[in-house]
Amino acid sequence: MATFPRMQACPDSPNCVFSLAKDSRHKIAPFKFKNNPKESMTKLVTILKTVPRTKIVTQEADYLHVTFTSAILRFVDDVEFQVDRTAGVLNVRSASRTGYSDFGVNRKRVEELRALYSKS
Repeated sequence: MATFPRMQACPDSPNCVFSLAKDSRHKIAPFKFKNNPKESMTKLVTILKTVPRTKIVTQEADYLHVTFTSAILRFVDDVEFQVDRTAGVLNVRSASRTGYSDFGVNRKRVEELRALYSKS
């Protein structure tokens, strides 16, 4: 089984989703490749560049770290994607930096990104 040292497990709080989580509260599906990993990451970066208040922090061949900043209160969420070549997926983790609850914002964001990714 592949390991993903950069992508830490979610904390106990409900403000995080992670495709490698074991519990249903934090579990979310990974993004499936439609093509090779490099093209998948390129497509994802292209999508992310269209999303307001998004900053690409780290971009590598098999890893991507992006921050999203909320419009009003300026809360920052960290979103990570990492290629799992064996499984043919991009694992995803999205978590709020502060607070306890995010009112489902991280899950909603990942699902919106998934929809854009699936369409293109």
